[in-house]
Amino acid sequence: MITVEIINNKTIKVYGHADYAEYGSDIVCASVSTAVYMSVNQIEVFDKTNCIKYNMLEGNAYIEVVSEDDIVKKVISNLIFTLRDLELQYPKYIKINEKI
Repeated sequence: MITVEIINNKTIKVYGHADYAEYGSDIVCASVSTAVYMSVNQIEVFDKTNCIKYNMLEGNAYIEVVSEDDIVKKVISNLIFTLRDLELQYPKYIKINEKI
């Protein structure tokens, strides 16, 4: 199962594997990975990487907003929305824990 921890809508930790399908064919893992990578890439495209700390490893991702910025806030909000939507579609494979 993929576990997502969201803390104050500013820190996102993603870890684990969905085990929806065989390695290389797992659409749930691919969807989560794509959403996370695309969000970080989008922040890079807008030259806002100084606003976040991040670490991306296989089966493990960490993003923390360290400086308020409207673009970064919208990108992170969209990532959270996407992860919540994936959790609704695949509740056996993704679990989100939110802390305020």
